[in-house]
Amino acid sequence: EATSYISQPRKTSVHGTAISGRHQQITTPTLIMASAGKAATAAMANNLKKNLSSQTTACPPTFRYLSAWFCPYAHRATIALEHHAGRIDYEWVEALGWEQRKDDNNVTKTGKEWWYHWKADELRRANPSALVPTLIPVDSDGKPDEDKSVYESLITIDYIDAVANPPDETLCLAPQDPYLAAKCRYWADKVNRECCSPYYGVLVRTEESERREHFEKLVGGLKSFSKEIEKNGSGPTFLEGRLSNVDIALMPW
Repeated sequence: EATSYISQPRKTSVHGTAISGRHQQITTPTLIMASAGKAATAAMANNLKKNLSSQTTACPPTFRYLSAWFCPYAHRATIALEHHAGRIDYEWVEALGWEQRKDDNNVTKTGKEWWYHWKADELRRANPSALVPTLIPVDSDGKPDEDKSVYESLITIDYIDAVANPPDETLCLAPQDPYLAAKCRYWADKVNRECCSPYYGVLVRTEESERREHFEKLVGGLKSFSKEIEKNGSGPTFLEGRLSNVDIALMPW
């Protein structure tokens, strides 16, 4: 199994409880209840009881979460899944990484062991780019549906949020208000380009001048983001008093 090659602790359990992620508002106005006869009242009460029962006993949406413990892009999906714990279940699967192997083919030209970059077959099937995060829905019989897999980190945040369908709008990572949703979409992309990408440039570039260039871009991106947060309220999140997809775009870094 691909997961056996990673020595760091990893989660393999399913999170959440059997609580429906889709809550409906049910109203029974007092005026209607008062004017209804005993039979009608009893019927309405039974229907209400059945509706509530179906909501609390139905299993939440379940996914196989193809991830990698070291990948900040993947952990955008991790944070979204944990935010909606109880409304979504998932099983963590380590799907890519590095494995130390004997250099039988003398790839390193040194005769020493070398590090091999592996990707799980499931990841290759479910994602055309074979990258994490990748979410594979699991049906009621426990069978993964790889034809409906979802990938790309920023996309998975919004997808998880839509599937979880939280009962309170303030729990939504992507706001329901069209203007706020558009604003968050723009800033999530902007943070990804102007903060996260330059951060990697600082890490991987070897020339000091190139590292300085990426560092200045990173600082500029963070300043721009901070000013926008100040415009929106007192912080510390992008939308005052709630977590959003914009925050999750940056948090793993």
